Amino acid sequence: MKITVVGGGHGSYAAAADMSGKGHDVSWWRRDHSAFAPLLDAGEIRVEDHRGHHVLPIGTERGITVEADLGRAVSGAEVIIVPIPAFSHPDLAERIAPHLTDGQVVYLPPGSFGSVIFARAAAAAGNPAKVAFAETGTLPYLARKHGDSRVVVSGYATRLPTGVFPAHDSERALAVLAKIYPVEPVEDALSGALMNAGPIIHPPLILMNAGPLEHFAAWDIHNEGTQDAIRRVTTALDAERIALRTALGYSAPHFPLADHYTPDGEEWMYGNAAHEKLTDSGDWRENIDLHTHRYMTEDVEIGLALLTSVGHWAGVPTPVASGLLAIAGAITGRSPGSGGRTLAALGLGELDREGMKQVLREGFSL
Repeated sequence: MKITVVGGGHGSYAAAADMSGKGHDVSWWRRDHSAFAPLLDAGEIRVEDHRGHHVLPIGTERGITVEADLGRAVSGAEVIIVPIPAFSHPDLAERIAPHLTDGQVVYLPPGSFGSVIFARAAAAAGNPAKVAFAETGTLPYLARKHGDSRVVVSGYATRLPTGVFPAHDSERALAVLAKIYPVEPVEDALSGALMNAGPIIHPPLILMNAGPLEHFAAWDIHNEGTQDAIRRVTTALDAERIALRTALGYSAPHFPLADHYTPDGEEWMYGNAAHEKLTDSGDWRENIDLHTHRYMTEDVEIGLALLTSVGHWAGVPTPVASGLLAIAGAITGRSPGSGGRTLAALGLGELDREGMKQVLREGFSL
C-alpha cells in the first residue's frame, strides 16, 4: 500500500519507519523540507524498539521517499498519516485540500476534532473528492527522536479507538486503516475526539508540576511528577470526559486513563504496563517550557478548550477542565482557549444535537 506520512516530529519519524518496515511504499513530507537534509545525508533512519535495532533506507527505490512537493507526496496514497500537533492542522488542511482524491483516508492520531478542519478546508477548496478524515485518541507510538536520523520507540499502540468524518464512510475507512493499525470503531469523529488522552494526562502533569519544571533543567512528569494528588485530579478530569461522552450517547468502552496506570487492568491504548515502559525509557525526562511546549499549546489551549466547549454546548459541567484552563491562562498570559478549537471557532456552535449528528454523519456539502 502507498502511504504518505506528514510531519517531522517524533510521531512522524516513528510512523515513517514503522510503515516502511512493514513493507509499505512510504512518501514523507514536512513543511520545512530543508530540515530533512541531515536525514538525507545519512541515507537511513535508525529505529530502536523492543525488537532491537533496525536500519531503514531513505531516498532509494526500496526505501522511504522524501518529497519536497506536497501534491506529489500524497498522490496515489491510500492513507495519509498526519501525526502533527493540532495547532498545525489549519495550515496543513489548507495546503493539502486541493491535492486529495477519491477514496483516500487522512488519519489524525490524535485529532482534537481536527477532522472537521480538514473536511471543511477540502470543501472550501471546491474539492469534490470523497475523502474520509479519521481521528483517534493517541499517537500509535511512544516515541522520541534521538538526533536527526534515530528514533526510539518505547511502545506501540495496541488499541486505537477511531472515529471517521463523515461517519457514513466509517466502514470503508476503518477497513483501510485496519491494514496498518489496530483501529477500533467508534461512532463518529466527535466520539474519536473525546477519546484524546493528551488533554487528560498532560494538563494536570504540567500545571501541578509547574514549580519543578521551572526550577530543574529537566524533569520527568511521568515518573516523579506523577504523584497521588495529581493522579486524583487526572481521574476527576477524565470523569468529566467520560460523563460528556455518556451524555452525548457515545457507548463504552471509554478508555479511562486509569487503565493506563494499571498493569493488570483492562487493556488501554498502549496495552498493559505501558506507563512502566515509558518511565523506564528515561526519554520523558526533558525540559518543558510552560509557554511554548505542545502540552500547553495543544493539550491545554486546544484540547481542554474543546472539552469545555463541548461540555457547555451539551450542558455537562466541566469544572476541573475549566479550572485547569484558567490556571494555564494565568501562567501564559494568554486567554483560555487561544488555540481556536472550540465549537464556535469550528463553526459548529449554533447547531443543536440533531444538527450536529447530521453534520457528523454526512459531512460538508460543496
